[in-house]
Amino acid sequence: MNLPTWVTLSRLLGVPIVLVLLAMPTPGRCWAAAGVFLLAAATDWVDGYLARRLDQVTELGKFLDPLVDKLLVLAPLLALVELGRVPGWGVFLLLARELTIAGWRVNPTFQAQQVPGANLWGKAKTVVQIVAVTLLILPLAAAGQEIAIATFWVAVALTWISGILYLQPWRSSPGKTTI
Repeated sequence: MNLPTWVTLSRLLGVPIVLVLLAMPTPGRCWAAAGVFLLAAATDWVDGYLARRLDQVTELGKFLDPLVDKLLVLAPLLALVELGRVPGWGVFLLLARELTIAGWRVNPTFQAQQVPGANLWGKAKTVVQIVAVTLLILPLAAAGQEIAIATFWVAVALTWISGILYLQPWRSSPGKTTI
């Protein structure tokens, strides 16, 4: 494994720390959880930069990076469902899209097809998800909580839009069966 892949895997270290801090949330622990989450999320940019800069883009890295991103975002969201800060069905919508795309990527029927890389919509989805999770973790006043939940719903919408657009080139190509 190369350095960018190790950086990707290091992002997973933030998940249990965030979950432990949210298990018994106090304002201080919530601020700490948000900080750890943002630090872990920042490694997403670092590993991509290193992989391109060092010319160390690998198949393992291309597989692990989106998987680790999903675990980093979905784990705190599940804890936030338990805390009553976000509705479970909203998190299910995110999970359903992410599992659909992940399943599509590893399905042998579709592997022969050109798998598109992340586009602007996918990158926007990731940024808004990170902002939403951070805001939802923070111990904000009522107005801040409303902004946090609104940002969460924007993240849900962008998640679905990016998923549909991700699959669209494959669906519209001639001679291919639609999903």
